[in-house]
Amino acid sequence: MGLSWEPLYLFELASSQARYLELRQSTIATNVANANTPGFKARDVEPFNKVLDGMPVRLATTSPTHMQLSATETDTRATSKKDSWDVVHSGNSVSLEQEMIKGNDVNRDYSMNSAVVRSFHRMLLSSVKT
Repeated sequence: MGLSWEPLYLFELASSQARYLELRQSTIATNVANANTPGFKARDVEPFNKVLDGMPVRLATTSPTHMQLSATETDTRATSKKDSWDVVHSGNSVSLEQEMIKGNDVNRDYSMNSAVVRSFHRMLLSSVKT
């Protein structure tokens, strides 16, 4: 008798977020490495909630008392052009301060992701012990 992990979407979600964080950290590192390159334009990746919007798993409402949130209410990382930092005379748009803030965000998100997975793993192990 084999165990089926299909209903456990948390591990798939955590894996997707870890890949997203890896890509974002790599993008930030590229920006920092090119901070003095004339004409280099800083890049960033789409927020993770946009990645989730493309995934087939949606939150289920199984009770009429569950809250209904629109997509705009759950978008926590909306940015606009006015939020961008200035471009220097060389045409380079990398701001080391902004990149360090982004790097800290990645670190925090990774720590949260791994803590949730560890807790869920411990919960699964305690549920199968006799």
